[in-house]
Parts: sequence; C-alpha cells; structure tokens
Amino acid sequence: MEERDILIQFKDGVLDRGQAVRLLTGGAGPVPDVLSAPTPDRPEASGRATARDSVPDAPSTPAAAAHPAGPGRAPVDDRYAVVGIAGRYPLAPDLGTFWDNVREGRETATEGPYRRPWGTVLGTGERGHFVDRAADFDPEFFGLTPDEGRLMDPQERLFLETAWEALEDAGCTGARLDALTGPSRQPRSVGVFVGVATADYALLAAQSWPRWGRTPPHSGHWSLAGRLSRLLGLNGPGQALDAAEASGLVALHHAVGALRRGECSAAVAGGVELLLHPSRGRDGVGEGVGAVVLKPLARALADGDRVHAVVRETAVVPVPAPAEGLHETREATLRRIGDAGAATGIAALTSAVLQLRHAILAPTRDGTEAAPWPRPADADGRALPRVATVEVRVPGGPAARAVLEDYPGDGFPYDDPADADAGHDELVLLSAPTPAHLTATAASLADWLDAAVDRGRLRPRTGLAELARALRAGRADLPCRLALTAHGLRQLADKLRQFASQGGQELPTGADRACSDGSRAHAADVRAGAADPYGLGEVPETRDYLAALWRGGRTEQLTRLWLGGLDIDWAALERRPGGAAPVALPPPTFLRRPLWLGDAGEAGRTDATERAG
Repeated sequence: MEERDILIQFKDGVLDRGQAVRLLTGGAGPVPDVLSAPTPDRPEASGRATARDSVPDAPSTPAAAAHPAGPGRAPVDDRYAVVGIAGRYPLAPDLGTFWDNVREGRETATEGPYRRPWGTVLGTGERGHFVDRAADFDPEFFGLTPDEGRLMDPQERLFLETAWEALEDAGCTGARLDALTGPSRQPRSVGVFVGVATADYALLAAQSWPRWGRTPPHSGHWSLAGRLSRLLGLNGPGQALDAAEASGLVALHHAVGALRRGECSAAVAGGVELLLHPSRGRDGVGEGVGAVVLKPLARALADGDRVHAVVRETAVVPVPAPAEGLHETREATLRRIGDAGAATGIAALTSAVLQLRHAILAPTRDGTEAAPWPRPADADGRALPRVATVEVRVPGGPAARAVLEDYPGDGFPYDDPADADAGHDELVLLSAPTPAHLTATAASLADWLDAAVDRGRLRPRTGLAELARALRAGRADLPCRLALTAHGLRQLADKLRQFASQGGQELPTGADRACSDGSRAHAADVRAGAADPYGLGEVPETRDYLAALWRGGRTEQLTRLWLGGLDIDWAALERRPGGAAPVALPPPTFLRRPLWLGDAGEAGRTDATERAG
C-alpha cells in the first residue's frame, strides 16, 4: 500500500496522510486520539456533571498491532510505557539528585544517621546507605490524622508519597485519572503492585508495648497497595509482593501482566525498603523507594503521554537470559544504594530508565566515567532503539528481568530553554489540601520556575501555555485553590512568590491577593461546606453549560465556578487532537514532620542532617 492510498476514517474525524503513515508503521511521535478528541464545536466533558464523564479506553489499533513500531521494535500493542516515575534514595530526596549520583558515580554510604527515633543500627566502623527523613510524613496531605499516620509503617508512608509523586509526574491525579476506565467502565482503573519484604515497625511496636500501651500499628503488607487504592479511589487489582531483592521487578512483572489481561488501564509498580529494626543492621545496608506508572504503549500515545521509556518484556525465571544492551544488575545497584532489599529491583529499573532517557551511560565500576550513549543502527544504517536489560537474581532463588527501550521523539534531555513569554495572559491554577500546603506549593513552583528558566531545563518548546495547561488538566482539584494570570514564566514566578509571602493558615473563601502588576490572585478554601453551593456538580446539564462557557471564551466565569468549589475537567474542555503531553513539573509539596510510635516528642529526635534534608 502506498502513502497516497492511506486514508483512515473514524467516527468523528479523518487522519491526514502523515498521521496515517505514523499509525500504520508505528513511527515516532504521538498518535492522535481522534475518537475522543474534542473540537471547538464539540468539547468533551466527563463523569460527574462537572465534566467528569468516564472517557472510554483508547481503542486498540489493529494496524499498529500488525506492524512493529520501527526497526527492532516489538509491536506497539505488546509494549508498555513508563509515563510517570518517582523515587527517593540515599542522599537523593528526588530523582534529579539520584540521577546526578548515578551519573557521577558518587558514594552514598555514611556512618549515620545516629539519631533516628529507633536509634542507630550500625556498629562501630560500619557504614550504610540511608534515606533522609525516613520517620517523617505528611498525613494531612492525604486527609489522615497524625495518629493514623503514626500507626502506618513508615515504608507504607514513604511509598504512598512516592506513588503520588509518580502519578503527578504522569499527569494522572485529576481528570486524566478519572478518564482511565476499565472493563467495568468504572473510572480510575489503576492497579497497584508494590514489592516489600520487612515488617520492622511492627516488631518495634511489640517491643515497646508495655510502655506504649496503645493500638498496635498495621502489620500486614497488604496495606501498602490497599491504602493507596482506597485513598485515591482506584478500581484495579492491588498486590504486595515479597521476592527479596527482586521484589520491585516482580511487582513490575505483575503490573504488566494485569495490563496485558485488561484488568486495569494503568498501573503503579514499585518497591520500598527501610531499615528500622537494629537486628538487621550490618555494614553496607541500604534503603530506598521507587514507583513507576505504566500504561499500554498504544494507550499512552493516544493519551498524549510523556514516555520516559518502554517496557518491552518482563519475566521471572530460574535461569537468567543473556543481557541485551545496557545491563543493570543487583551488583551495580549495591554499589549505588547498598544492600537495599525489596527496593533493589526498582532502583535498578530507575537507573536504566534515567540512562535511556538522557542517552548517557552511567559508570559501571569505580574509576570509570559517564559517557554518551549513541543510538545503534542496523546494517542498512537505520536507527535502532537503545535497549537496557534490568536483572536482579536472588541468591538461591529466581531471577526477575525486564527489557526496556527508549522511545524517540520524547524531547529529553532538557537541552533547549523554552520561550518564557507567552505573548498573552494564561490562566494558572494551583490547588492543595490546606492553606499551608497551597502557600508552600506556590513558593516551590516559583523557585523551580526560576531555576528551570535560568538553566534551560524546561522541556524543549515548553512555554507558559503548555505549563498552564498541564497544571489545569493534570493535577487533582483539591479544596484550597489559587487562580491567577501571567504572560510569561518569569512573571508567573514573581506572582507565585508574592502570594506565598502573603500566605498564612487562614484562607477565607474568595480571598484576593494583590500582585505587583495591579492584577489579583484569587484564592479560596472550600473545605468547610462551601464547595459547589448550588449543586451544579450533581446534574448532567452542567457539562454542556461548562462547554458553552469554554466555547464562548468565558474563562473568568469558569474560574469563579472552580474557586467556588466546582470541579472542572479542564482536560476535557481544552483537549486537542493528539492530546497535550504532561509537562515536567516539580514534585508535590509535602509538609513532612516526624511521626513515630508513642508521642510526638519521641519522634522529634531526628538528627540535624535529616532535618536539613
């Protein structure tokens, strides 16, 4: 079939020749979601009457399934995209720092920390690799009380925060999360699979029972997957898995299996390990937590997702297979983060994803340096994907393996500064669970914007319009809300910083803050029964009303409704063919503090280095 003969018609649209060729050949670039993409005459709305109707799953594409996505690639319909990723590792509170450590081959072992609430676990002269502030948690962010937080295993708390960060990185904590419908047509069809192998917190509670004398903490691993599903209203399978060092990769294997069987439309997979009980202290111990968000590649392309890497295959086998491309192993991970138990597999996977994403090979042993990773080619000179094999073999047990490849056209690394001036005002929305969180989020985003523009670290061609759209469409609508306008990234940073400097614990509904250019930043707190006072979210006609306002350019009226507590599916109102890929944004702002068995005072003995972290 020649290009001129290609014409693919769908119910509501026609692909042009270039789009059809990319779809049939599996070429690089996003595949437009022509079935659900709205037009100016027909913006899509969703579920609740506030534009949150369940959006059908992206249809499978027989043409894409029949053709490999370029030379050396597996069929699109049997590959899985990593669309979100997050983690915390020794001396690395975020993935940016972790990548710096991996790329530079930095030593992360220390003699401490000595003043964690449970005391030191190392003997004289021993060193270990520890996560900062492991005893800290932000229960209010998730609608929990401090007492509920103290009863949670710190591993569960750390995974909960990290999974949320990964979902935000995927742009899937708001309406885009609602749009993930499964076989039962329920929204939020997301599975959760987490590797975990220890229950130290329950052991510590049992030891302190005579003096503590309170309700014991949760001791079952099931809650690591179950709590995330319950708090976010996820409708997908959930499992906690113990396969020692391979736990994180086994979780990934189960997640891919659930996606392949159609049990969910997306999945969170990860692993966590904290060293809490003194009996497990030894030289070279390690800690860490990581999570990825997965979608079938065809669905990710239809949704316009940012693809960090592609999972081509996973396996759990007694005998490891020959490695292809880059080889990330348990031994390499030991050098980077120590003997990190159930976090080993997800840390190795994360290292591989980052090397694929940045096209840089990290040092494999002491004395070596990072090097550029050129794209391989076949005998005819056609470009092939970069490939990484991640393999963790448990001594005396099976090997868990994942084969990854990069996906072209992703826009990484961040090598071009974006145009900081949109040329016109853009509506920017932020929301958070409490006024304190909103103030901290505004300050954090302002700092991130300044640094990103100064260093040219924004995604190429990402300007204010793309960033504003990502904030509106990819984040959850939380009760404390801020709306403002800006015409450039610098001005946005200035306005956010001004709002943060005037912040406080009180944020009455309809509060306005003056900006230096004479405009106003509008803020509201709708926690105390003020949300949606007219019940617009309860009637189906609302979505048509919101769509009419959007078509008419009534952004101010839409913003007032949102500030009044009405949840608006901005993604449905403004989505375009091909979708708008999520923009890399700073992680959520958690107001973490020590929470531990017994009273708060006992947990407050976190050492100075952890508190600074």
